[in-house]
Amino acid sequence: MRIKFTKMHGLGNDFVVLDGVNQAIDLTPDQARFLADRHFGVGCDQILVVEKSARSDADFRYRIFNADGGEVEQCGNGARCFVRFVHEKGLTTKRAIRVETQGGLIEPCLESDGSVTVDMGAPRFEPAHVPFVTDSDALVQSLQLDGARVDITALSMGNPHAVQVVANVDAAPVAEQGRQIEKHPRFPQRVNAGFMQVADRHAIRLRVFERGAGETLACGTGACAAVVAGIARGLLDSPVKVTTRGGDLSIAWEGPGQPVLMTGPAVTVFDSEIEI
Repeated sequence: MRIKFTKMHGLGNDFVVLDGVNQAIDLTPDQARFLADRHFGVGCDQILVVEKSARSDADFRYRIFNADGGEVEQCGNGARCFVRFVHEKGLTTKRAIRVETQGGLIEPCLESDGSVTVDMGAPRFEPAHVPFVTDSDALVQSLQLDGARVDITALSMGNPHAVQVVANVDAAPVAEQGRQIEKHPRFPQRVNAGFMQVADRHAIRLRVFERGAGETLACGTGACAAVVAGIARGLLDSPVKVTTRGGDLSIAWEGPGQPVLMTGPAVTVFDSEIEI
């Protein structure tokens, strides 16, 4: 099967984007892994599939596959690329759209300066919604790893996150602890592991070990989760500049029950075709 694709990225978090509106797309896990492979395929952190939505309150449906072939609920950097893609391909003329995801509806908006703001919805701290196995409702909880105990805040941004505060994000054991946290038995659907260094009350540095992809240059939902965790813990004030290895995002959150607003770039790299 030969398919057309677009390579895009948001702060170096890179994607293969597929138009499922004008061509039939039904990826198997093996095909998703092939597309994501940086040696034999195109190479990406995630594959994004744009589809028509069956919902009357949504313009499109958005499916996300990690590099390991697994389908996941949400991707913030991908959401920004999504709205740029549908504009560039002439699939809509709306600057603000409503998009159906497994994690719920999101509302990305293409700004006049070319950046994209995404209403990511309200975060959820309830353990059952993460999901996170615990008998406590404490905001900060300890997690036992091999040879270490770390304090994390677990929350959902439509997908699961575990955020810890570190003194120096450059020296943080992201690869070692990230793998352990991602597959920790207290997270039955696995989890994205965030490592946050607080620079001041309006700025953090962040690295994220993403579920099914490993450490990426940036993680949009991870940035949202880190800022929400920091504000909830009294460490930060909205808005917050989030510096990742791929660049900067601006995250705003006004408190419980309110949506998280993420603003950042989305870049098209090239269009091509591939046989899968």
